[in-house]
Amino acid sequence: MSAETPATPAEVTVPLAEGLESTREAWEKATAAVLRKSRRLADDAPDSDAWATLTTTTLDGIEVTPLGTPELTADLPPTGLPGQAPFTRGTEALRENRAWDIRAWFTDPDPQRTADEVVTDLENGVNSLWLTLGPDGVPTDALATILEPVFVDLAPVVVQDAHDPLGAARALVAVIEDKAVTAHHGSNLGVDPVGTAVRQRMELGGGETDLGVAAEAARLALPLGIGAIVVDGTAVHDAGASDVQELAYLLAAGATYLRALTEAGLTVDEAAGLLEFRIAATDEQFPTIAKLRSARRTWARVAELSGVAESGRGQRQHAVTSRPMMTSYDPYVNMLRTTVASFAAGVGGAASVTVLPFDEPLGLPEAFSRRIARNTSSLLISESHVAKVTDPAGGSHLVEQLTDDLAHAAWAGFAELEAAGGVLAALDLVAERIVATREARSLLVAKRAMPLTGVSEFPNLEEQQPERRPYPTAPAVFRYAHEFEAMRDDRAATPVFLATMGPIAAHTARATFAANLLAAGGIDTVAAGATSGVDEVLAAYDGSPVVCLTGNDKAYAEWGADLVAALREAGARHVVVAGKVDVGADAQAFAGLDALAFLRTTREELAR
Repeated sequence: MSAETPATPAEVTVPLAEGLESTREAWEKATAAVLRKSRRLADDAPDSDAWATLTTTTLDGIEVTPLGTPELTADLPPTGLPGQAPFTRGTEALRENRAWDIRAWFTDPDPQRTADEVVTDLENGVNSLWLTLGPDGVPTDALATILEPVFVDLAPVVVQDAHDPLGAARALVAVIEDKAVTAHHGSNLGVDPVGTAVRQRMELGGGETDLGVAAEAARLALPLGIGAIVVDGTAVHDAGASDVQELAYLLAAGATYLRALTEAGLTVDEAAGLLEFRIAATDEQFPTIAKLRSARRTWARVAELSGVAESGRGQRQHAVTSRPMMTSYDPYVNMLRTTVASFAAGVGGAASVTVLPFDEPLGLPEAFSRRIARNTSSLLISESHVAKVTDPAGGSHLVEQLTDDLAHAAWAGFAELEAAGGVLAALDLVAERIVATREARSLLVAKRAMPLTGVSEFPNLEEQQPERRPYPTAPAVFRYAHEFEAMRDDRAATPVFLATMGPIAAHTARATFAANLLAAGGIDTVAAGATSGVDEVLAAYDGSPVVCLTGNDKAYAEWGADLVAALREAGARHVVVAGKVDVGADAQAFAGLDALAFLRTTREELAR
C-alpha cells in the first residue's frame, strides 16, 4: 500500500483490548495492588479480599458490590419493557415530551413575590408548579391571583396544606373551574392525611387521621380528570427513614388509600388513578435509581393484587431532592448534591423532578438559588441528554440487582406493616424503625464514614453564610449534618494549639488532618509552625488549655513523650496526639474515630 493511499476500514486493525482480561480474578488482582498501596488491604491478604473491601452495605443491610457482573442477575425475573408491567423500566414507553416534568416548589408567604416567581420559573424552563398553601406557605386566598397568568391546561399544578387540605383542594378546583378549561391530568389536589399523621407522630408523638378527607378530595378531582392524593414518601424520609423504609411506607400508605377510596364508593381503577407518589432522591445515585425502579415494580404488584387493570398499575412518580442530605454550612455544595440527586431521579424514571434550591436549609429561597435549581434539570435534559434514552440504567447488572434487593426488602417491610393492621395502626412501629435508622446513620456521620463535605469534612470556619428570610413554618427535617452544625453554630471561643513537630514536610499531613477535624466542631487552631525540638514548640505555645501534637512517627518516637510532659508543665490541661500512637497523651485523633464524641470532649476541655 502506498503512503498516499488511505487504508480502508477492513485493512485497519486497532487492538483496543489488547492485553486486557475481562475476568473477575484479573480485576481483583489489579485492584488489590492499588488497595495495598493505599494500606486498605494487607500485604499478605489474598487478591479476592479486594471485592469485600470495596463492597458497601446500605443502612438496610443491602450490599452494593464494586462491580456489576452477570452472575448477579442470572436468576432475576424479567423486567419487561418500558411501559409494560411490572413497570420497573418506566410507566410509559416514552416519557411525555421525551423528558421529565421540571416541577418548582413555592412556599413564600408573600403573594406578590410568589406570583412573580411563578411567572419567572414558567418562562425559564419549569413545566409544573407545587405550592405549599396555608399557614406553612402561600396564603390560600391568594391562589387565584397567583395562578391567573398560568395555563392550567398546559402546566400541572399541585397544592398541599397539612392544616386545611380540603381548603387548598377547593381553592385549586375553583381556579380550574373559573378558567373553564380541561386541567392538565398531572395536576393534583395534594391531600395526604396519612403523611400528615406520620409527620405529627414523629414531631409531636401523636396525631389524628381523617381518611374521609381523601374521599372528599377524590369526589372533587374525578370530574376534573386530575389527581387527588399525593402519597408522600418524604414524610418518612425527612424524619430519617432509610430507602427500604420509605418504599415500604409508600406501599402501605398507597394500599390504605385504595381501601379508603373503594370503601367510599370508587372503583379500584378510579382510586389508583387518583394517586401520585412523591419520593426522595439523594446524592447516592445508584440506590436512588434503584429505589425509583423498585417502587414502580412493587406498586404494580400491589395494584395487581388489588384488582387494578394492568394499564392502571403504573406508578406516577414525583421525585424531590432530599432535604436531610443538605447542609446549612457551605450551602453551595448543595448544588452538587442536588445535581447528582436529580440526575439519579431522571435516570430512575421519575415523571416529575423537583430540585430544591441550594439555600433551602437557610430559609426562603431567592431568585439566584431558584434559577440554579430549575437550570439543573434543564442542563441534564437539554445539554447532558439524560432523558434521551428511556431507562438508561436498565440492563446494568449492578442496578438490576440493587433494584431486586430493594424490592424484596420493601415488600417484606410492607408485609410487616400490613400484619400490624396497616400503616395508621402501625405508626409507633414506623417511628421505632425510623429512630433506629437515625441512630445507625448518626454513628456513620459521627465517625465520618458518611462524610458531609463542608461540614464534617473540609469545613471553612471563616465562611459567611448567606442570609435568607425565615419560613412561615420551618420544615421539620432530621438533617444528617445537624450535630456538627450545632457545634458550628456555637463556635468555641478558644483555639487549640497545634504542636507541630519538625519541618513543614514532616508535620503537614497530620496538622492538616487535625485542623480540619477540629474545625468540623467549630474549633479554630493556632500552629507552632516549623520546629526542631521541644524548646521551639514551647517558645511558640500560646497557653491554650488544649494542645494537639502533630508530627510523623519518627518525631513522635524521638521526642513526643518529652514534648507532652513539657507542655503539661507549661499549662496544657488536655493533650491530644494526631495518630494512633502512645506518647502519654490524654486522647488520640485518627481516621475512623467517633469525631462527634472527640469534639464534644475537646470543647468541654476548652471551656472549663
